[in-house]
Amino acid sequence: MKLLVFLGTVRDSTPPKPARLGARVTDALLECLHTRYQAHDIELIDAKAYPLEPVFKPHFAYPKSQAPSALSALAEKIKGADGYVMISPEYNHTMSPALANLLNHFGSSLFSYKPSAIVTYSAGQWGGMRAAVGMRTFLSELGCLPVSSMIHVPKAQEVFTADGSMQEEEDKDAWFDYFSRTLNQLIWWAEAAQAHRAQVDPHKLVKDFKRDPAERNAP
Repeated sequence: MKLLVFLGTVRDSTPPKPARLGARVTDALLECLHTRYQAHDIELIDAKAYPLEPVFKPHFAYPKSQAPSALSALAEKIKGADGYVMISPEYNHTMSPALANLLNHFGSSLFSYKPSAIVTYSAGQWGGMRAAVGMRTFLSELGCLPVSSMIHVPKAQEVFTADGSMQEEEDKDAWFDYFSRTLNQLIWWAEAAQAHRAQVDPHKLVKDFKRDPAERNAP
């Protein structure tokens, strides 16, 4: 499977401390993926690598030959992936605006009929779980339905060091077992969806909404 891991934080200033806590969570999750799921192709997509433009314009709004090269390259990666891992902090009980902004650049036809997994974290006790509630709806609308199991990391700065390794008192195997509950579901669904897409093209069963919002209206 080709899996894209989206890191949805761009804020690297303080307070709060430590800065960019999500990078620690992401590094730990990537280590788990690379050690326990070696058969799969894993790629990190960091929202910080895609700076916000002055005026929002999604990739699908450009004439095909005029879209920014970075967006076109990412569109191809999204289209070619079999599943997605979405990592987000919680801001005001919702997902990262940076992650939402990045994903909103692409139409649901690129994400559709593939699974996703939700990973949230926080410096406090809730682990970003309130953001995860909204992410379920958001990802469902994109078409990459989230698996039922989710990953929440409360007080992430007390679990992971700055380089993403475990703090001395933490049990790496226990954490990786916890991650694997969600990752196993993601890969199972990704493999099942890929196999069925090879037999039946879902985009022919349900036409992609691309031009006119009325395409999805009732008669």
